[in-house]
Amino acid sequence: MNVVGIDVGGARKGFHAVALSDGTYLSHCTTQDVGKLSDWCRETVRARVVAVDAPCRWRGAGHARPAERELMRKGISCFSTPTRKQAVEHPTDYFGWMLRGEALFKALEDEFPLCRKLPFVKGKCSFETFPHAIAWHFRGGNADASKKRKQRSALLSKAGIDLSELTNMDLLDAALCALAAYHLAIGRNCVSYGEQDSGLIIVPK
Repeated sequence: MNVVGIDVGGARKGFHAVALSDGTYLSHCTTQDVGKLSDWCRETVRARVVAVDAPCRWRGAGHARPAERELMRKGISCFSTPTRKQAVEHPTDYFGWMLRGEALFKALEDEFPLCRKLPFVKGKCSFETFPHAIAWHFRGGNADASKKRKQRSALLSKAGIDLSELTNMDLLDAALCALAAYHLAIGRNCVSYGEQDSGLIIVPK
């Protein structure tokens, strides 16, 4: 059972992806190229499920998507996704990483359609996830972003994932996303925030 987790960055930082096989570290990929990454997921890793730390949908009306409002009500701080127009027109490309996430979901969608409800039916899919929310759930509500490297490394080690190749925070977050993908793929209990039209954020429960 191979799965992938992806941390999405802007044009300079690019993507950091980690693959797990049966819950253990398999390999990783760093690239600025969406096509190369999607091919890696399909052909090199032969992934079943791909979890992405980036919005899968843009905001409509309101100040945040329903998923983000639900996270905030639980005390899980998160970004508020803008409208696509706001992202494209931002003068400093502040939301450029979200546009990169949009491009990645589009590149994946033919083979890894977006998960639109839980429980997940067997097959291939992609979904949006969020490392801080993953850590929050695994740690029983006690996740501190200022201590994220220590806390998230400990969670990965506890799950039996080798950290020796995960040399920066982006790879650690990608591995945490991959762990969420593994939980979904093997049928462990997961929870979704939000609704279908504006996109779900899925994390292990």
